[in-house]
Order: sequence, then C-alpha cells, then structure tokens
Amino acid sequence: MKIGILFDAMSALGPNPDGLILESVEAVEGAIAAWSRSHVAVRVPVNPDGRWVERVRRAKFDLVFNLCEGIDGVAEFEPMVISVLELFGIPHSGNSSATTALCLHKNVVNTLLDSAGLPVPRWSLARRGEDFTSVGFPAICKPAAEDASIGIEQKSVVRSSRALAARIEAMHERWDEVLIQRYVDGREVNVGIVGDRTLPIAEINFGEMPRGMWKIVSYRSKWITGSDEDLGALPTCPADLPRPLAHELERISLSAWRAVGGKGYGRADFRIDRAGQPWLLEVNPNPDISPTAGLARMAGVAGMDYAALVRTICEIALEHPAVNAAELWPRALQLSGTSWT
Repeated sequence: MKIGILFDAMSALGPNPDGLILESVEAVEGAIAAWSRSHVAVRVPVNPDGRWVERVRRAKFDLVFNLCEGIDGVAEFEPMVISVLELFGIPHSGNSSATTALCLHKNVVNTLLDSAGLPVPRWSLARRGEDFTSVGFPAICKPAAEDASIGIEQKSVVRSSRALAARIEAMHERWDEVLIQRYVDGREVNVGIVGDRTLPIAEINFGEMPRGMWKIVSYRSKWITGSDEDLGALPTCPADLPRPLAHELERISLSAWRAVGGKGYGRADFRIDRAGQPWLLEVNPNPDISPTAGLARMAGVAGMDYAALVRTICEIALEHPAVNAAELWPRALQLSGTSWT
C-alpha cells in the first residue's frame, strides 16, 4: 500500500523550523514500516504554491495520513488541504473538511453543541468594529478561529469590563473575531477519541503553576518547553476521577463527537467546576498526533502503543470508502429520478 504523509512544509522547513512536525512525520513513517514491510510511506510537503496538489493527484495514493494543521501555520487553510483529498477521492486519516472547518469556528460549534443540550460555558462573539456582550467575570478571550492555544496567554483572562475591553481591542489588531467565554475555575481534563471509543481520561495538573497565574493551557505552556507555564501545567493520565463523573465526561464527549460529525480521531477538552459539573470547552478534530502528545499518551494507557495507534487510525480511514467528486453528480441525478447519459 502506498501512503502519503502530508505536513506543513513552511512551518517544518522554513526559516524558523518547527522540529516537532518532522518528528511526527518520522514517527508516522516508523509506525507504517512496523505495520507492514510492503507499505511505502511518501512525504508530501504542503506549500502555499499549490504544487503539492498535482503531486497528490499523480501519486495514486491508497491512503493519505494527514499531519497538516494548516499552511505556513495558518489554521484557516487546514480544511482546504482536506478538501483536496476529498476532491480526488483519496481515503485519509482524521476528519472531513466540513467537520474541521466547523470546529475551527468556536462560536459556530458552540451554538451547535449548546443546541444539542451539552454543557458549554456562556459565550459571546466580539467582531471588530462592533459592540460586544459581556458574559460575566472572570472571562477568557480566545481567537474565534485558531487552534494550538494561539492567542491565549495569562492576559487572556480578565476580571472587569475595562480589562475585557482592553483585551478585545488588543486582539482585534490581529483577529477579526474574538470569542469571549466565561472562565470556569477548576480542573481541566481531556478525553481522547479514536473511532467511536474514548481513551483513558487525562488531566492537566496545575499544581506547580506559579502563584498569581491563571491555571490555563496557554501558548507558552503548550509550546515553550521549560517555561514556568509549561512546568506548571503537567499532563497526567489516567485522571483520578470518580467513576460516575468519568462516565459523564465520556458520554458528553461522544455526543459532541457525533454532533460535529467526527470520525478517525479527536479530543474533547473540559473544565470541571468546584461543584463537580463538567463544562465542554472544545472539540478538537485534529489534535497533535506526535508520540509525546496527549492522544498518544492516552492510547498508551489503554494498551495501544504508537505503532498500533497509527495503524488503527489508518484502518478507520480505509473503512470509509472515499467518493470521487466525479461520481457525485450522476448519483445525485439518479436519486432525483433522472438517468445519466
């Protein structure tokens, strides 16, 4: 089987290379080699010039493992990469372009999850040049269409209307839309999903967070290794939770997964307030898949090593036959009572 591995070339190979991306590529290559000697992995760097599209079209891949979380670090382009695979009818790991685009717009997905009866903290959207609505305090401000904790720092949490207005004004210098959400004081946990099953629940332990800092997963805590916020937000798995609460987290996660049309793998992020009530913060349709990241850690606790995790993700992708775009119109006419000639 010929398997393409897509990754963000500008972020991995550019002037300020992100070594973690190539580490993930190498890890997936190793897992594919361990799966079968007959499988061939081919790297496909994704660049803004679009040449990779023709390379994918000509390669006749049996499967594509998609590690591309954007182009040149821009998350907005992530669904577009997946759309190319869908256009060519190529089976691929992870979620559809529709699910990925939906989850990337936090205000839209929050509306959907709320309408499904799931517990989402109160939120509002602040658009550049428009008035916005407070959700109470403390509140946290996030870019409405980013991932990987981009735009989240200690200043993101505010306690007053004045601080909120100042934070929104600062963020509007970079982002047109900012999500304002009620900050939930309490524990933070993650529920990994592979296929239609949940993995052992992980928790972010904020016990070593420096005094006076908000207990949040900021950009620095996630990506600046050795920083005070990194050392203050340590993942542990499995989380020490009462069984009824763990069952409720799993139930909410799978309900949210179905609501957004999730498939392949993903992660649901929660805060648990002081009363023990779980609040759904986010459904991540394309979480970090590197061997040291949360999803792999949770899979390991479930008895699934990294090679088995990658193989399982590939097998799930192959279970859902891709439909080439050229086949859709004739089928639509057939189902409309018209023959295709």
